[in-house]
Amino acid sequence: MCYEERRRRIFYPAMPLLEILIVLFLVLLNAVLAAAELSIVSSRPARLKTFADKGRRGAIAALRLGEDPGRFLSTVQIGITLIGILAGAFSGASLGEAFSGFLRDSGMPDSFAQPIGYTVVVAAITYVSLVIGELIPKRLALQNPEPLACILAPLMVTLSKVSLPAVWLLDKSTRLVLRLLGERGSSSSAVTDEEIRAIITEAETAGVIDPAERRMIAGVMRLADRPVTAIMTPRPDVEWVDISKDAEEVRQVLLDTPHSRLPACEGSPEETIGVIQAKRVLDAYLKGERPDPRQFVQQVPFIVENVGALEAMRILRGAEVPMGIVVDEYGDMAGVVTGYDLLLAITGSVDAPEYNEARNVVERQDGSYLVAGETPIDELRDLLDVGFPVDDGYHTVAGFALSHIKELPQEGAVFTALGWRFEIVDMDGRRIDKLLVSRPHVLHRQKAAGEA
Repeated sequence: MCYEERRRRIFYPAMPLLEILIVLFLVLLNAVLAAAELSIVSSRPARLKTFADKGRRGAIAALRLGEDPGRFLSTVQIGITLIGILAGAFSGASLGEAFSGFLRDSGMPDSFAQPIGYTVVVAAITYVSLVIGELIPKRLALQNPEPLACILAPLMVTLSKVSLPAVWLLDKSTRLVLRLLGERGSSSSAVTDEEIRAIITEAETAGVIDPAERRMIAGVMRLADRPVTAIMTPRPDVEWVDISKDAEEVRQVLLDTPHSRLPACEGSPEETIGVIQAKRVLDAYLKGERPDPRQFVQQVPFIVENVGALEAMRILRGAEVPMGIVVDEYGDMAGVVTGYDLLLAITGSVDAPEYNEARNVVERQDGSYLVAGETPIDELRDLLDVGFPVDDGYHTVAGFALSHIKELPQEGAVFTALGWRFEIVDMDGRRIDKLLVSRPHVLHRQKAAGEA
């Protein structure tokens, strides 16, 4: 009896220490696998490619693992499952028994010592496994996915090779089950416009980019979706010079215009032959000459009205004169587009207070908006956060109003669409000049009550 007592006192303190170290090692190994799994899955391929170009070790391995997630995830799952089995065996059979013996030696009845010992050991190991083996590594992986993926990817490649037969079997089994469930391929991972906008907004909130930079990026994204007719100066607003008239009349037109260049026409805009730079002609007059305006006509590109804004930018970039004449399907001038129009489309976002006046969007104290009819429809969409129909034959707020009213409106005409009330408040001849956009009275009261 004395021998058994001495053996228990010497044997129990030694064995639990070794087994505790083994369990802690298994928990740390589980943490490595959990961090590798989440960091590689969460890593952005663009950043990994940047690291690879800079010679960062492990970046190429992380890219390859991300391209074939099935085998990689199988490797991780095999490791985590084995770790769970081993940790459970040590905690239940060894540490639980050791702690139960400690409780019995402390005077606790055997009927209580054994269940309490097992319960305490399992709870302690579960807590350590959750905190150290799961939560902390996954939090670190979410905070720094790419750097952590570069560090752990080579280890995961090695584990994949070691466990290749089991990984192959699990991967094929998973694909077979998914095929039986109707899964015919991997889901599309293409980045959408909404995701890009969300990333940009998050970057602005975090202070990574300035609000002005965010507005310009949003303007560039809108520009890619616009046709050239949405950014051009429409024909009714275009000032032009008739070069078939007397030279003195041409000179007076060039003196009165605030523009540096004007379309040169033969009697009417339908006969546009190029543009005239006012400064060159007026310089000739200052020298005492009586120049022929036709000699100062410069050739410009003629752009079809269904061309996109980005394609128009490419055409103007290669033109001698940064100005283009937009023509319709009949060859008549539909408007004029310049580099300034493209710049305004990028920087003149309606959600920027400093641009509201320039873009003719004014927010009133009651929450309504006074909107110019020429405001691009995509800017109003961003302002009101509603989904306007796409490719419905209009590009401005005035066109949107005409598509609903179906006739030439009068001042005071009202219609409701997409949860907003639109009222024509000003007409410039037959053109819609200003609209008042507000919430319908019932919705406005509900919104005010909700905010209260």
